[in-house]
Parts: sequence; structure tokens; C-alpha cells
Amino acid sequence: MRIATWNVNSLKARLERVGGWLERTSPDVLLMQETKLTDDDAPRDWFQERGYTLVHHGEGRWNGVAIASRVAVTDVITHFGEPLRPAHTPDQGDDEPLAEARMVAATCGGVRVVSLYAPNGRSVGSVYYEAKLVWYARLLRWLRESADPAQPLVLGGDFNVAPADDDVWDPGSAHGGTHVSERERAAYGELLAWGLADAWRQRHSEAGRYTWWDYRAGNFHKNIGMRIDLLLATRTVADRLVAIEIDREARKGKPTPSDHAPLVADLDAPGQPFDAGWAGADERIAARRGALR
Repeated sequence: MRIATWNVNSLKARLERVGGWLERTSPDVLLMQETKLTDDDAPRDWFQERGYTLVHHGEGRWNGVAIASRVAVTDVITHFGEPLRPAHTPDQGDDEPLAEARMVAATCGGVRVVSLYAPNGRSVGSVYYEAKLVWYARLLRWLRESADPAQPLVLGGDFNVAPADDDVWDPGSAHGGTHVSERERAAYGELLAWGLADAWRQRHSEAGRYTWWDYRAGNFHKNIGMRIDLLLATRTVADRLVAIEIDREARKGKPTPSDHAPLVADLDAPGQPFDAGWAGADERIAARRGALR
């Protein structure tokens, strides 16, 4: 079983790329974030034509999460099983994450999968930062009340937290900002303490492998990025992991890609082979960085 997560940064804008990527990598389950669509506008027929059932939870301009599965989908819930709260500042994003479409869960092929889009936080100490921590607390409460660490469960998505300094291009430059602050990392750590493992780190110990790069200043080509897109799994799933890869190739080319790369995990047996694009990249990245010094 192949499970992947990808912040597509607008499903409407990236639909062509998503279609090509489904053919290239053939996931059984794809968790998506930042679809930026209403539920009525979600392309269910398009996915159905390609053999996938699409479950979508969205609000329109911002946010939006989805699950595309070619195995049976059951027990769908959105927003921790509660209605979205009414927004007091509907023209503003990130300050009221419990009024925003950031969580959808379903059971696919016997595994409970959850697509998550954590708030950005914007700046440490801001109202957005505090709201991000409130959202993390709500996620932890949902796990404690509604899930079982002994059962097969995968949380996937854009967590907007780099778990450790090895997950950041330059800790010295990044420290003091969001995504790496002590309180954010502590909130993330509570998810692990509940009973989850970082699937990537089950198979990879190297630094310099990121899932997000800013569009500006050639950051992708210089590998100035962060690993913030994650698959967290309970032990019953983590023990089935045979391979996991960040698909760097999906962050390249035209039409304009998302600023995030997909993360792809194989359970029990390897899935369809694909070139993730890391071979030779380290040498090119080092040369580009050296030229800037």
C-alpha cells in the first residue's frame, strides 16, 4: 500500500500536475492540503475517471484538505468530527484555525488516514502563532479522545513545523522564527508521545532533505528549505514501512509547481518505481551555494 501526502497549493491550479503525478507514482492514497476549493468545486468526477474516490473538506479561498483513494473509503469525518466554528474575521486567514478547513479523516484499506494542514503561525508571539498552538492542542485532544495508538493510523500533511535542526537549511538563520520555535516543536512532540513515529526518520537519518522551498531567490535550486510535510504513523503502520521518499522531481518544471514536494511511503512492499530526483542534486546544490559565497 502506497500512502502519500502533498500540499498542492491550489488543486485547481495544479490539477494537470496532480494527474501526471498520479500516473508517475501510482499512490493508493493521496492526502492533499491547501486545495483552496469549496466542497462543491472539488473535482470528484476528474478523480473518479482516474480510479480514485475524492473526499474533500474545503472553504474556498484558503486552506482545504482532501483524501484521494483507490481503495475503499469509509468512516469519513471532517474538523475533528465537529462543525466548523463561525468565523469572526472571515476576510483574514490563520487567526481562527478552528473556523478553517484543516482536517479530514477516513479509513482506507484498513488504515485510518488523516489529512492535516496546520496553521502557519506567521510570527512568533503573534495572534496567529497562539492560534496555531490552540489548533495543535485540539488535534492532540482529538487523538486522545477518538483514536488508539495500538491501531493502524497515519497523520499526513503540512505540519508547518520542522521537527529538528536537521530539517532546516540553516538553523542559525531559521531560529527566532516560526516552524522551529520551542513551543511549536513541543506541540509536535506531544503527538509523538501519544504514540506516533515520524515515518521519514524511520528510514532516513541524513540532513538536507526538505519538502518545502520558498519560490523566491532560487531557494529550491540552492536547497534552502525545510522538512515540514510529514507522515506520522502508529507503530502498527511504522513496522510495515518498507520505503519512504520525498519526490524532489515534483517540485520542478512547468506548469508552475507547488512550493511543496510530495512525501511517499510504501507499506508491506515497494510501489511503482519512480525517480525522486535526489541523485546528483547534492553536488549541484553545493556548487550553487559555493558560488554565492
